[in-house]
Amino acid sequence: MATITALRFQQRNRERVNVYLDGSFAFGLPALIAATLRIGQGLSEDEIAGLQSQDAGQRAYERALRFLASRPRSSAEVRRMLSQQELPASAVDGVIERLQSAGYLDDQAFARFWVSNREQFRPRAPLALRQELRQKGVADSIINQALQDVDSTESAYRAGLAQIRRYENLDQHMFRQKLGSYLLRRGFGHDVVWPVVSQLWSELHEGADEGEEENGWL
Repeated sequence: MATITALRFQQRNRERVNVYLDGSFAFGLPALIAATLRIGQGLSEDEIAGLQSQDAGQRAYERALRFLASRPRSSAEVRRMLSQQELPASAVDGVIERLQSAGYLDDQAFARFWVSNREQFRPRAPLALRQELRQKGVADSIINQALQDVDSTESAYRAGLAQIRRYENLDQHMFRQKLGSYLLRRGFGHDVVWPVVSQLWSELHEGADEGEEENGWL
């Protein structure tokens, strides 16, 4: 048995407490965990190991929260990050369960966010979105739900519309080649790409023709 001889708040982090056993520093703990201890209390080796395990779990939880702060993540992404910290599998499982219970980790919400974000800023084909979400470790059943309302033609149209001004001075052949290749690289099929490219070409030049008519050029 080792005896707790002092409990002192860390100078640089008042949310952590240094634990001293038999007159020497032993380990640090979160203040909430340290609050369950008292000076003079005896600790067995198993109890010490348990306290250190709780500390490792809390630090892993806080690390996961920081990881989630930049953007939503899938459960698999958080699990991979935590696994790189040399934590035991049981500790990783505990952090994942804790995050899910607190509502910080939700693969369904993550998949909806990912698809919505792509649709708004970088539209891609459902097939490409499916591949991206699989790489994030999202289950197929959740991916299917997230993609059920995605319209390939509408997504391709908006993706092409965002690029159209880059190619507006090209002739029709080069316009089709450049814009078509761009859309194909984003996973859209030929059956979607070429009608959309034709539509965008027509809309681009219909606008130009109307301008020429208004200025008396036609």
